[in-house]
Amino acid sequence: MAGDHFLDVAREAGYEGVEINLPSGDFDRPDFRDKLETWREHDGFAFVAQQVLAGRRELPSEYITRMKERLERLAAFRPDFTNSHTGKDFFSFDDNCRAIEAAETVAVKTGIPVYHEIHRGRFTFHLLGLLPYLEKFPEMKLTADFSHWCCVSESLLDDQQEALSRIFPHVRHLHARVGFPEGPQVGDPFASAFEDALSAHVSWWEDIIRQRKAAGDATFTITTEAGPEPYMPLDGNRPVADNWEVNKRMMSFLKQTLSL
Repeated sequence: MAGDHFLDVAREAGYEGVEINLPSGDFDRPDFRDKLETWREHDGFAFVAQQVLAGRRELPSEYITRMKERLERLAAFRPDFTNSHTGKDFFSFDDNCRAIEAAETVAVKTGIPVYHEIHRGRFTFHLLGLLPYLEKFPEMKLTADFSHWCCVSESLLDDQQEALSRIFPHVRHLHARVGFPEGPQVGDPFASAFEDALSAHVSWWEDIIRQRKAAGDATFTITTEAGPEPYMPLDGNRPVADNWEVNKRMMSFLKQTLSL
């Protein structure tokens, strides 16, 4: 889908912004950048850039160089902030800290904040494993996608509530994907079979929104992020639900349920 057409589709569906892992090609074209710039200037349309690197066998130092280059390129689009898949779950604590420090260096240089996404495979892959990083970087800001922790911990985190409460003050952006103990995404979060999973996620989102409101924030961003296969479970070779329809329904649900 061409970049400018994607913007039209998102806006027509009722979205007030977009989050994109910008590929090369259509998204570099002037028509995309001009339309996005006009909407942001006149309508307050939000734009979040994603920093997600393709996997590669490399040293941590090589990864960090590649990540910095990607963050700097994304900053040229002047997003509201960059949502970064930072580090690796198999990097040492010190190497992941160097990646975090490098991201902050780019953020200061460009003026574009970097939020680090809770995600499998990154330094944020495990709830308790994240706490030492927050102690070292108390100003760290996070994008919360709790579905990944449900999958990693094989639970709805019922026994980790105290640790969760320590994470919430760092969250500045949400991914509204609903996970469950055996995977990072249920097929239809509104199906009765997943009522407990949806309820758990909504309770976390509500706590975060209340905290940001108490802190004086006037707005808060959420991306509905039900993905296609392989995130979307399959029945044979067919997805069990239409992820675009799930995302639109989640957007409507959140607008009715959550408010800042």
